[in-house]
Amino acid sequence: MCNSRWIAQAIRKIDADFNRSADTHLIKQELEALDGIDLYLKDESTHPTGSLKHRLARSLFLYALCNGWIDEGTPIIESSSGSTAISEAYFARLLGLPFIAVVPEGTAQEKLAQIEFYGGRCHKVAPADIYSEAQRLAEELNGHYMDQFTYAERATDWRGNNNIADAIFQQMALERFPEPRWVVMSAGTGGTSATIGRYLRYSSHWGGGSRLCVVDPENSVFYDYYQHGGSPTLNASSRIEGIGRPRVEPSFIPTVIDEMMQIPDAASLAAMEFLSRKLGRKIGASTGTNFIGMVRLSQRMKQDGEQGSLVTLICDSGERYLDTYHNPAWLEQQGLSKQVQRWAESLKQLEAEGSWVEPV
Repeated sequence: MCNSRWIAQAIRKIDADFNRSADTHLIKQELEALDGIDLYLKDESTHPTGSLKHRLARSLFLYALCNGWIDEGTPIIESSSGSTAISEAYFARLLGLPFIAVVPEGTAQEKLAQIEFYGGRCHKVAPADIYSEAQRLAEELNGHYMDQFTYAERATDWRGNNNIADAIFQQMALERFPEPRWVVMSAGTGGTSATIGRYLRYSSHWGGGSRLCVVDPENSVFYDYYQHGGSPTLNASSRIEGIGRPRVEPSFIPTVIDEMMQIPDAASLAAMEFLSRKLGRKIGASTGTNFIGMVRLSQRMKQDGEQGSLVTLICDSGERYLDTYHNPAWLEQQGLSKQVQRWAESLKQLEAEGSWVEPV
């Protein structure tokens, strides 16, 4: 029997936490050489837990509470490469619930430290085992497996109600080109791309010309699955944490996507450094993946003589990746240093001239 009083208090605590928060800023990224094309970055790194996943964690907790899956004292278990687990640990602490994150071996140490900062416990396993181990722990502890990969696309109200897509269009309302030609988003769980794609259709922005482009890094299954179908799994591990996946997650909805691109890891890392310098602070590699997709689309628009705006996200802070993406020794170890430099030169040319030639 659920403790209705506790559940009502838990929902009120989460709503009060949301009410204390302003929406994240929409940053116009000035590149004068791209005359007539405006680029915007919605800065999700400014959430209390530092990433886009703060929105998802809030929605997942509310979804589970209202479905009667969480009660007073229920252990919360999640399979996560870090950012979702950090945000869920925050909300678990808010509600006084124990939290265990089942993370892949090799997850950035700074992410693990942040999970523990919020009172969570990290349980490391091989990347392919995170799903089954999380389910096993939930059964063993009589807890709830949050399962972001299944519920991300349904826990958020995609019709509006302060979701990220609705926020983007409200913030764009007074801009030169208020109706973005493209919204660019990496895949990850698939939940955010599903929300954006559905919202575009529901709100009529899709009919007005706004489209969704989803970008995917190397060694991730989504792009090939979207293009060709076939196997929903891939025997590989993505270097770009949080967005590259070895299986097609249940929350990935390909039918709401207008175009997909595969982005080389070296390009993502070069764009990460490029934007970090432009913003004056470090960002993560998934934002670099998003930005390369936006650059490619801007060049297509330029060639076609189009003007307009493009919007993407700053997914998280680069402070979580000081020992990996922002570490020259790690780049060298991965054999990426020279490739990243070539992509960095192309981005310099883009900034100076507005033209873009991708390295071979």
